[in-house]
Amino acid sequence: MAFPSMIRRFGVGFALAGICALAFAADMDMHSSMMHGSASAPPVPAGGLRVAVAFPPQLKREVLATMRMHLQGIANVQQAMAEGKYDEAAQVATMALGMSSMHGEQAQQEARYMPPGMRALGAQLHMQAGEFVLAAQNATATGDVRKPQQLLGRMLQTCVACHATYRLQ
Repeated sequence: MAFPSMIRRFGVGFALAGICALAFAADMDMHSSMMHGSASAPPVPAGGLRVAVAFPPQLKREVLATMRMHLQGIANVQQAMAEGKYDEAAQVATMALGMSSMHGEQAQQEARYMPPGMRALGAQLHMQAGEFVLAAQNATATGDVRKPQQLLGRMLQTCVACHATYRLQ
């Protein structure tokens, strides 16, 4: 296959992939709006490019470490839920995702560099974690696991929305 032919073939493939990704993002926003009363993320910038957010180098490392902690927390919550340990899932969510996981001075420093939409998504995640904690504790008492499962899904959607919209520079 000739090189120009490969470019045309892959170019069309990348264009289709981009269109599908944008359609998926729009569908997720619309679904979220219908299910939860408001869109979970600002619209993805034109061309599907994420908004670059500039942090000083040390703060960027700390932000990335915090995001990894949140991701590990979600994985641990999911594992605890799979084992039927909803009290444990609530404890993990409180420590790794809830408002108490925001690190005081670091959180204030981070907020200074974040665009309003990014701050809003971060606050949304922490509030959703609080809702999850209550639902998980209730699931321990009632056996109704549907609500914490739904809330875990919403937390993950919030993470995806933020990462689809923003990137650290």
